[in-house]
Amino acid sequence: VQLQASGGGLVQAGGSLRLSCAASGSIFSINHMGWYRQAPGKQREFIANIIINSGSTNYADSVKGRFAISRDNAKNTVYLQMNSLKPEDTAVYFCNARATIPRTIDYWGQGTQVTVSS
Repeated sequence: VQLQASGGGLVQAGGSLRLSCAASGSIFSINHMGWYRQAPGKQREFIANIIINSGSTNYADSVKGRFAISRDNAKNTVYLQMNSLKPEDTAVYFCNARATIPRTIDYWGQGTQVTVSS
């Protein structure tokens, strides 16, 4: 599985950005996809994920009500709509795909920088 992330950039506080993550390769093996982020000097943290088949979603408390994850199965793409951005959302955002066939494997895309200015 290969993941291509895009959509990061610089935005003012209160603004919005949409990240995209396109998957290719052994798509059939993917159970869920999501996003993590890592700020300088901090550990990578979970942001949101979506179950590919059901569309069920999970969010970190820090982004609930502001971020929305969605998928377009026809395009093998997952989106992260980020609204009401705060300076503390500044981080490198990483796309993740978890495959469960034939075994559990995590795949990662290249990071995309999101910078929120105050």
